Amino acid sequence: MICRLSTWRFRYRVIVKDDWAQFLNEGTTVELPFYNGKVISVDVPQFMDLKVVATSPNVKGNTVSGGSKPATMETGAVVSVPLFINEGEVIKVDTRTGQYLSRVNN
Repeated sequence: MICRLSTWRFRYRVIVKDDWAQFLNEGTTVELPFYNGKVISVDVPQFMDLKVVATSPNVKGNTVSGGSKPATMETGAVVSVPLFINEGEVIKVDTRTGQYLSRVNN
């Protein structure tokens, strides 16, 4: 049984130093459970689709089984991605670990 006493929508600007915060885009919906009028945790999406804005160029011969390289996401986070990933591509990232999971087909 699910009982929802109330739902509020509001904008909340938060300065967070937790690792998961670097993967959130502006406008991302998160759950903020309250207890006695205070936020007790922040439930963020487990996976986020993020655009690669900077990485070294793909070199012919880089394959799926090759190594990895750093890539900067639109949020500023740096994720280790396979060599075949290029700037402008969208990838799925696990917000718990910061790991690349897959390309996102547009």
